[in-house]
Parts: sequence; structure tokens; C-alpha cells
Amino acid sequence: MPTSHQILIIGGGNAGASVAAKLLLQNKSLDIAIVDPADKHFYQPAWTLVGSGVFDIRKTMRNEADVIPKGCKWIKEKVIGFQPEQNRVTLATGDTIQYQYLVVAAGIQLNWDEIKGLKETLGKNNVCSNYSYDHAPYTFECIKNFKGGKAIFHNPTTPVKCGGAPHKIMYMAADYFRRHGVLKNSNIQYWSGAAKLFAVAKYEKTLLKVCERANIDLNFNVKLVAVDGPAKKATFIGVGESNKDQEYVVDFDMIHVTPPQGAPDFIKQSPLANAAGWVDVDKYSLQHNKYPNVFSLGDAAALPTSKTGAAIRKQAPVVVGNLLEAIQNQALTHKYDGYTSCPLVTGYGKLVLAEFDYENKPKETFPFDQSKERWSMYILKRYILPWMYWGRILPGKA
Repeated sequence: MPTSHQILIIGGGNAGASVAAKLLLQNKSLDIAIVDPADKHFYQPAWTLVGSGVFDIRKTMRNEADVIPKGCKWIKEKVIGFQPEQNRVTLATGDTIQYQYLVVAAGIQLNWDEIKGLKETLGKNNVCSNYSYDHAPYTFECIKNFKGGKAIFHNPTTPVKCGGAPHKIMYMAADYFRRHGVLKNSNIQYWSGAAKLFAVAKYEKTLLKVCERANIDLNFNVKLVAVDGPAKKATFIGVGESNKDQEYVVDFDMIHVTPPQGAPDFIKQSPLANAAGWVDVDKYSLQHNKYPNVFSLGDAAALPTSKTGAAIRKQAPVVVGNLLEAIQNQALTHKYDGYTSCPLVTGYGKLVLAEFDYENKPKETFPFDQSKERWSMYILKRYILPWMYWGRILPGKA
């Protein structure tokens, strides 16, 4: 039997749950359903701290049922297709759901299989990744047991959630090595698919100094294609103009891998996607460019900004405001300026709070220079933001 809802939200993560909560705070009588097959909900920004040994992984997980807003129906199924011409989605069960308005907040897909040998060796042979609840604690095991040698930190050629995470763990590892007297025997290398360390010059300047402090060797325009855990070898190929297709086989004593990421397959293959597979929305209104009753936010949306929880916090009120205006047949007046934030831990008790917009112009919250490493900003990341996430953001109050 097909069911129907006034507002259907695909995805019960940060974006989906906070939009549903904000909508219901504005109007309790709205008929809203969230479709998400997950049992558990994760606070993933803390996984860098888990991998650094200063946060309990269990505190990053709650039951999905506990974060679905009261008054919102939860459909615990997987979406496999969109039929926007018919205002309908298809579930893996074969059932369909009709909607008047659709919000796509399905997040990003981690493509572990794209790196040959990675899945077979992840979590052993000193091959680690903070991009998995199951494996983030092993990162700290690798860091703690490292007695010198070559430590590789990898960033893929694709967009990733929390663009700073692939190098944040490197700075924490370097600081741990320094504090435990092994930095002098360590060769830390960063191998990245990007052309530079960080997109915003103001913050990159500080991060380059952090790299210099630990003698980190920076390698750009490369793609990780294979990891041989037992042999402790990683294979990269060049993707830049000057090194295209050049092969680099690198030995390692430990390697932190960030999986390539992309739009979820069921979005990529749908009429909602742009050429790159992301939901094709206007970058200011977050309304779909072809289907006016469809909105998207978060990692699945085709927005040219870093994919972070902080970005979602600014996108959610725009989607909510414009959606309520659309329901009233009014012009859409809310605009998103591309704001995002990367709290860049640069050591134990040190953090650079990068905040910027679509133009990569700093858009800072505090009345001081946020490009400086600060203990106060580390405290924000370690204690205040997790509390804010569970207590204010998900319930739609921040």
C-alpha cells in the first residue's frame, strides 16, 4: 500500500533530523516522515579525537529512535529510487511513498572498495582510518605503539566529509610522537589528492607551520590506488599535470587512510542528480534546479563548500524557511552563503577554528584571530560541540 506524507525527508542524520525538528518547532501540525534504515546515529566529528585517544567512541553513538523528533514518523527502510515527476520514492521493499515536498539529506557514501586491498587489511597491519566507528579506536593503537619509522596520512582526490579530518589526525599523531620522544625517529608524510594543504590561505599559513614543526613531508596531486598491509606498501598514482599517471610505491610503518567518497548510488542514478552525482540544488536557496518541491542539504547536496556539520547548521534554517514559504506559495527569501567550519586540531590542547564561505573568505565567530592555535578552541571542540550537537542542534534549537 502506498503511503503519503506532506514532507518526506530522506536521511535521519544531522541534516535530516535537525530539519525535521526545526520544522516541527515552527508548526507542530506538519505531517513529516523521515526515511532511514539505520539503527544507530553517530556524532562523527569526535572520531578524530577517538583516533587521538582522548574521546570514548561509545559516547559518539546513540539509538536512531532517540534522535527522531517527537511528532515525526520514522520509516525504517532504505530508499532505492526517486520518481520526482510523480512526487514519489521507491523503497527496497518495493513499496512507494508519495510526498508533497521532499528533502534529500542522505549524506555521503564511503567507497572503501576503490582502494585495492584496503578492506582486507583495515584494522590490522597498522592500517587505520577514523572514518569508521569500528576502526577509529585502532588509529590510536597504531599511534600509541608507533616507535619510529614512516607514518603516512592520506587524503583522497574526492570530496570528503570534514575536509580537515585527513590531516587533523596527522597533527595529533605528530604531537603524540613528540610528547613520547619518538618524533625524532619518525618520518611523517602526507599524501593528498588535493593541490594544496587547505583552501583558505589565512588558515593554511598556520597549518604549514604545524607541518614544519614536525618535519612533515607534503605530497600533493596523488591518488591512493592500493594498500598491501602485510608488505607495508601503499601505491599512489599522480593526478596532477606534471605527474600524471606516475606511480609511487611507498613503504610505511603505519598508514591512516581516508576512503574515497561520493554521492550515494541511489542519488547518483536518479533524476535528482547533477553530472557529478550530487543533488542538483541552487547553492543559495537549496531548492532543486528542476523540481521546485524538492530541497537538499548536507553532504548529498551539490554545494561548492566543505561538507561539515557546521555547514549543515547554517543550511538547515534556509531549507526550513524556504520550505515553509513554498508551502504558503510565497517567494523564497532565505539564502545560504556557503558558510562552513573546520575545527582543526593541531595538537593536544591546540585548535585552529577555520570558518569561511563560498568565496573562501574567513567568516569568523569570535572577536580574535582564529587562525592562531588556541587552547580555548580545543575545549570548544572537545566538550562544547558534542554537547551542543546532542542537546541543541539535533532538537532544532541551534
